[in-house]
Amino acid sequence: MNPSTTRAVRAVSPAPPQPPPEHPGEALPARYYTDPAIAEAETGRIFAKSWQLVCHESDLPGPGARLTATTAGREVLVVRTEGGGLAAHLNVCRHRGTRLVTEPEPSGKAIRCPYHGWTYKLDGSLVGAPEARRIPCLDKPKLGLHPVNVESFLGFVFVNLDMEATPLAESCAGLAEAVGRYAGSGLVPVGKHRIHDLAGGEQQNANWKVIVDNYLEGYHVPVAHPALMRLLDYAAYTVDVQENYVLFESPLRDKPSSNWTERLYQRLATPMPGLTEADRRVWRYAVIYPNTLIDFYPDHVLAWTALPTAQDRAAIPGAFYTRHGESVRTRLARRLNIHIGWVTNDEDAELVERVQAGLRTPGFEPGPLSQREAAVGWFARRVREDLEGDAR
Repeated sequence: MNPSTTRAVRAVSPAPPQPPPEHPGEALPARYYTDPAIAEAETGRIFAKSWQLVCHESDLPGPGARLTATTAGREVLVVRTEGGGLAAHLNVCRHRGTRLVTEPEPSGKAIRCPYHGWTYKLDGSLVGAPEARRIPCLDKPKLGLHPVNVESFLGFVFVNLDMEATPLAESCAGLAEAVGRYAGSGLVPVGKHRIHDLAGGEQQNANWKVIVDNYLEGYHVPVAHPALMRLLDYAAYTVDVQENYVLFESPLRDKPSSNWTERLYQRLATPMPGLTEADRRVWRYAVIYPNTLIDFYPDHVLAWTALPTAQDRAAIPGAFYTRHGESVRTRLARRLNIHIGWVTNDEDAELVERVQAGLRTPGFEPGPLSQREAAVGWFARRVREDLEGDAR
C-alpha cells in the first residue's frame, strides 16, 4: 500500500452520526474531490470492490464475442462463452503478461496470446502452449486467466474484481422489480456510442463524484434546466433511496411546453413495446452505487457511467437503447428526447466544471443539504464508509 495513500485515508474525518429521519445527511468535505491521495485510495476501496458497468448484452452477440473494458486500473476481457453465458478475465496472458485482446477483435472459439501463442478457452482455462514439453513447470490447471466476477443485470453487463461480491440481482432486487420492463437483453443499441468505448465517450472537467452528485439531485433543476421545468412536474418528483441504489421518478406535465421541440415531443411520446400507457407519462432515473447511471424513458434507455481519468476529470461513456418493434412515432419521440437530453447534458457539464473549480478554494466546506438532496447525502455516506473501512 502506498504510504501517502494510507496517511491520506486515515486523515479522513470520521463519518458523522446517522442523521434523524427526514434529514438529508451531510455532503462530502471538499478534499474528497480535490485530494489526489483520496482519488488514489478510491481505486482499491471503491472501484475494485464494486460492480462496474461495462457494456450491454447486445455488445456480445454470440459465442466467442469479446470486448475489453477498464475497471479499477485493470483491463478486463469480457466474453460470450460457448454456452451463451458470460465470462470475464484480466486481459493479460499468464506467461509473460502480454495484453491478449485489443479493439477491434474478431470472435473465436479460443483466446490466443499474440506473443508466444499460449491458448485459452473462453472460460479462461489454459489449453495449450507451443513446445509445452520444454516448459518444466507448466501446470495448466493453475495457469488459467485470472477470473473476474461478471453479472448481467437488467440486460447490462457488470464486472467486479471482488469474487465474493453480493450479486446485483440480490442487492438491487427492488430496482429490477421497478424498472425491469424497460430493460433486459431485448434492448438494441441506437447510434454509434457504446459504454465500453472510453475513447469515443465524453470527458468532463470534474471529479467523478461531482458528476454523480449532480445526477443525484433535482434541487438544481428549476435554476439550471429550463427545458426540464417545462416538461416535468417538479412538485411530483420523487426519490426512493435504498442501500445500494436510488430511483427517481418524475411525471411529465400535461401543460404544453412553450418550446416547439418539447411540445412536439409531448405530442409524440409513446412507450416502447412492453411498457404500459402509464409509463408514457413518467421519466425514471436510477443510480447503482457507486457510478452506474441509467435513464429510463418511455422511448429509450440511456446507460452510462462516470470513470475517473484524473483527480479532476472523468470519462462518461454511455449508450442509447430501444426495443425491437418500436413504432415510427416512438422513434421520432426518441430523437426529440435525445436532443433535449443533450441540451441538459451541456448545461450540467458547465455546472460540474464550476463546482470542481469552486471546491479548490482554500477553506471552502459545503453547506447543509436540502431534503431534495437526500440522495447526495446517501452517496456521501457510502463513499465515507468505503474509504474508512480498510483504514481502521
